[in-house]
Amino acid sequence: MFTDRVLVTLAVLRLQIPHAALAVMYGVHRSTVTRAVRQVRPLLAGRGYATPAGPQLHTLADVFAYAAARGIRLRLDGSEIQVRSPPARRPGRRAFVSGKKKQNTIKFTKVCDERGRTLQDVTFRPGRMHDQTALQTGGIDSLLEQFPDVQAEMDAGYRGLHRDHPDQVSVPPARPRTDAPPEVTQAWEQARHAQSSARICVEHAAPS
Repeated sequence: MFTDRVLVTLAVLRLQIPHAALAVMYGVHRSTVTRAVRQVRPLLAGRGYATPAGPQLHTLADVFAYAAARGIRLRLDGSEIQVRSPPARRPGRRAFVSGKKKQNTIKFTKVCDERGRTLQDVTFRPGRMHDQTALQTGGIDSLLEQFPDVQAEMDAGYRGLHRDHPDQVSVPPARPRTDAPPEVTQAWEQARHAQSSARICVEHAAPS
């Protein structure tokens, strides 16, 4: 049923449950789950995300414009979805093998507000691509320049963006040297914890 296909797709996107496990739960073949996700995911993306103010956000540019208008500090984090292995001898097949998960995945970036409400899932790319690179291919640098008042919390994987946009992109502070004085280490721990507390909601962001 269509409702089952939607639920399966949401389980994959939100919880990253393996396709094989969902196939067992629903009593179908794994390929049926994969096909359902492939069919439903574009429908969800085309629908966009509803915001508390009403507008539907479809692109990363929409998110930045909304954040600028509402004074929202964004949270961004890379995530991955397991996918079937591309056919043998397909050009670029290795690009889907995630260096972190050691599986074939599709990588995307989740964007949420300070309350953990998802604003958009963007930059779907093959799993081997680095989180920051995936976001940069989506035009994040030009959007940060276009909307200078928009700020964002990100993890340590986005230090390059912080270097290029220090007033807008916040990442965890660099670890001090091992021989640093105790007060320096303590200050680093406090700053790291504060940044993590501001960012952590994106790792548990629920669909709008």
